[in-house]
Amino acid sequence: MLKIRLMGTKNDIKWFERLLRRQRKVAVTEVSEMYPNKGTDRFYRAYVEVQKANIKQKSN
Repeated sequence: MLKIRLMGTKNDIKWFERLLRRQRKVAVTEVSEMYPNKGTDRFYRAYVEVQKANIKQKSN
């Protein structure tokens, strides 16, 4: 399992979360709410937990 901190604008974080969820080899297990970064009203952070997805390989 990996814990990843995402930092950026709200749109950037939402975009990257969607990108992660579309990956077949990665399972997103948890996404936190967005927290504003100190000293700015433009940038936020969110935390994502991911792990390897259970993918069955096709045998030839």
